[in-house]
Amino acid sequence: MKTPFPFSAIVGQDQMKRAMILTAIDPGIGGVLVFGDRGTGKSTAVRALAALLPSIRAVRGCPVNSANPADCPEWASVSDLEVTERPTPMIDLPLGVTEDRVTGALDIERALTQGEKAFEPGLLARANRGYLYIDEVNLLEDHIVDLLLDVAQSGQNAVEREGLSIRHDARFVLVGSGNPEEGELRPQLLDRFGLSVEVTSPDNIDDRIEVIRRRHAFETDTDNFLTHWQAEDAKLCDKILTARSALPNISSDDGILRACAQLCLTLGADGLRGELTLLRAARAFAAFEDTDQVTRGHLSAIAPIALSHRLRRDPLDEAGSTARVSRAVAEVLG
Repeated sequence: MKTPFPFSAIVGQDQMKRAMILTAIDPGIGGVLVFGDRGTGKSTAVRALAALLPSIRAVRGCPVNSANPADCPEWASVSDLEVTERPTPMIDLPLGVTEDRVTGALDIERALTQGEKAFEPGLLARANRGYLYIDEVNLLEDHIVDLLLDVAQSGQNAVEREGLSIRHDARFVLVGSGNPEEGELRPQLLDRFGLSVEVTSPDNIDDRIEVIRRRHAFETDTDNFLTHWQAEDAKLCDKILTARSALPNISSDDGILRACAQLCLTLGADGLRGELTLLRAARAFAAFEDTDQVTRGHLSAIAPIALSHRLRRDPLDEAGSTARVSRAVAEVLG
């Protein structure tokens, strides 16, 4: 298996990297959507994130990555109950995938050879307690989108067919990437992503040169390149773990809550998910910054990635959604 490009070695794309780091600190934020032109490092960043993430403790033989033996589903018939460390799951959901492959289905081989009715887990089982990555998410078939919406809402995967009645935990961070030229994302799925980032090619010549330099070093002097940048990734991993521990103690006063609500009202964001996600992501950012209280500065930094995809279209405003959020931040937060 090819070694992924180190996360810390990615040049620029600060908002994209920040969004992914925040979901690693608090998976409850709700996932990341990365939209941009081809060749802007979207898939590279996701692969790099998988190598960066801290390990999880899970039962060795459990198909849904249960943290302890008591949580292993009965249908799994787990024989090896040893709890070990394993990499955080990062599961690809390919375009054109069948529903059976996603949710799981009857194990045909065991049914034919042993006459047993057994469940063969799908991608959702493997992604539990990890990440589910969808490249070209805007091209995903509607029935798979509906399925993912149901599971994302409940945190449970339910399979009721072929004489099976199976339920198991399916809590994962959804990461999607896509090219806006190839089609828009359904609003229902768009709303399920906690954070959204638009990435573009660097417009600074020094940054573009540095991208070329690092990519060349990665391909021609791989060992030395990885020695340096994997050490940087290890530092970032430690910082994420520290932030996870600090997160329950991060406070936010009434002034911060009022600022969240006022910002969403000013933007006309639909529903209440905007301010809830904004506050949650700002708390994770405060933990990452090693402060014990959310500030207006944290809200300003997070607002563009937490709110830009939640705005109603305004045909009279030619500015993009990110520009509209920036104007509202200046108006509300100063």
